[in-house]
Amino acid sequence: MRIISTVPSITELLYDLSLEDEVVGITKYCVHPEKWYRSKERIGGTKTLNLDKIISIKPDLIICNKEENVKEQIEKLSINHSVHITDIKTIADNIELISSIAELTDRVSHGIKLTDQYKNSVSKIMQSVNRKSAVYLIWKEPLMSVGDDTYIHSVMDLCGIENKMRGQQRYPTIDMDMLKSMSPDLLLLSSEPYPFKEKHIQYFQSHLPDTKVILVDGEVFSWYGTRLIKRTKYLVELMESL
Repeated sequence: MRIISTVPSITELLYDLSLEDEVVGITKYCVHPEKWYRSKERIGGTKTLNLDKIISIKPDLIICNKEENVKEQIEKLSINHSVHITDIKTIADNIELISSIAELTDRVSHGIKLTDQYKNSVSKIMQSVNRKSAVYLIWKEPLMSVGDDTYIHSVMDLCGIENKMRGQQRYPTIDMDMLKSMSPDLLLLSSEPYPFKEKHIQYFQSHLPDTKVILVDGEVFSWYGTRLIKRTKYLVELMESL
């Protein structure tokens, strides 16, 4: 089987399913594992797929995501190729993702092992929950947060963090006045897609003196697949530090 992944988190999952030879194309954002990032054929970005290159590779299976890829590009590829579309919004969705991709790629035993590891990680994180309210920012200009129909919200909920944007859909735009009115215990500045840095902490802290502003690893909160397994300790220690 010749497989192309159009999503970084799915690429990492395919690696953990031991599909070294089968995966023949990944995006320029598929940074995990590093050896694949350095050696696998690049097929463009998640939203700027190089369709001609993908077609030339002659894949048997293209695995994509409803949110991260462009609908029109995936529709063109699906005309002559087998395309598997994923849509992950919750912890339960992710467990199903691991199982379904494992079955699709003939790695059922690997999938069972990874699913068990993921469930164990979830249990460990739940034991370290910290009841705080928070706004999670993914972009700066304009300020963008996350609604309750996202995987990020699901990870926040897992950690016992109340998402102040609950009731909102996808990635709502907000402003500083809205932030102030919500008075969150925490303001979580994600490392991706916007690369918030230490310098941004002071800016937000000056506007929100009663809110604890911290940088968080965006991959842990937003990458479904197996990233949470590898970074369980990070989330547990983050909750304990709060």
